[in-house]
Amino acid sequence: MYRKLQELLRRLPLRSGTGSGPTAAAAPGAGQAEADAEYARRLLKEQGHFDDCLNVHELPDIFHYWSNRYLRPMFEPFGFSSPNDFFLQYIRRACAQNGARDTSIVSIGAGNCDLEIDLGEQLLAAGLGNFRIDCVEINGNMLDRARARVADSMLAPKLRFLRQDFNRWRPGRGAYDVIMANQSLHHVLELEHLFDAIRDGLAEEGLFLTSDMIGRNGHQRWPEALAMLKDFWAELPEAYRYNRLLQRQEPTYINHDCSTEGFEGIRAQDVLPLLLERFHFELFVPYGNLVFVFIDRPFGHNFDATGEWDRDFVDRVHAADESALLDGRIKPTSMLAALRLKPVETRLRDPRLTPQFSVRPPH
Repeated sequence: MYRKLQELLRRLPLRSGTGSGPTAAAAPGAGQAEADAEYARRLLKEQGHFDDCLNVHELPDIFHYWSNRYLRPMFEPFGFSSPNDFFLQYIRRACAQNGARDTSIVSIGAGNCDLEIDLGEQLLAAGLGNFRIDCVEINGNMLDRARARVADSMLAPKLRFLRQDFNRWRPGRGAYDVIMANQSLHHVLELEHLFDAIRDGLAEEGLFLTSDMIGRNGHQRWPEALAMLKDFWAELPEAYRYNRLLQRQEPTYINHDCSTEGFEGIRAQDVLPLLLERFHFELFVPYGNLVFVFIDRPFGHNFDATGEWDRDFVDRVHAADESALLDGRIKPTSMLAALRLKPVETRLRDPRLTPQFSVRPPH
């Protein structure tokens, strides 16, 4: 795959796209050859980033402070305590309901398959062996790590490792009882294709489970969120304004577009509207906006999760987030969702935070 993409890049001229969205893979007016070359360039960048990444979900300690104090209580009324537990509980129920019949599961953008392996181990430990999981991932190195990890275990025959681009993936019609996407949808350029493929691939009573980002493309903040962020940023000590990922000091917060190189957040803002067009929400738990700027990887490692000032600061940002989310001044940037093909009553963490209300209208 790498050799083919590198050859494509050598043969075709590049013109970098400047936008985010369906046309971001090429500049306006570019021909198909240029679009293919730009897609190949982004794909190489994306794969290169994850080639040697052993823990893609490693987060700062301050994130775990926030999630345990605020996120866990949002989830527990629904019978799970974390995003991973969300997937587990839904899949456990599906396996229990299917009796002796195998529950067919596919994970889109499985990466190192950490979640999939953990799910499989917990299902087996609970005496639920009636499942199989297809792990779809374009990065061969990540799949190789996962394959080696389970090679000599009882889980090995339960997992298949499929190297495919989810922008091109096509399952068999009605092939899966459960389709899951864990922090992968915001990497998808061809969202319409993928969501149509998921619709085709779901069994009639199947479940589509996702934990993902639904904020502005490239994980930027919209102007209304930036206006709120400004005052909090001014409170930060200088050392807290150092961006650990980009290795730069940011006296003024830089609204960085993460989608300019690979596919990080390439069409994040389109995820929720397109889901609304194609699926029905059985569960919708949206959360977070401003707080992620301070607790995620770029700046979160600057915080002391045991420090009084640090905790108080995060508490106040979270409170501002919640107030603005509930009255609609800003919109959530993350969600957990369980979706169906047929209409169903939606379980909400707050009656105001419906999927429709959580979409930021274009303006």
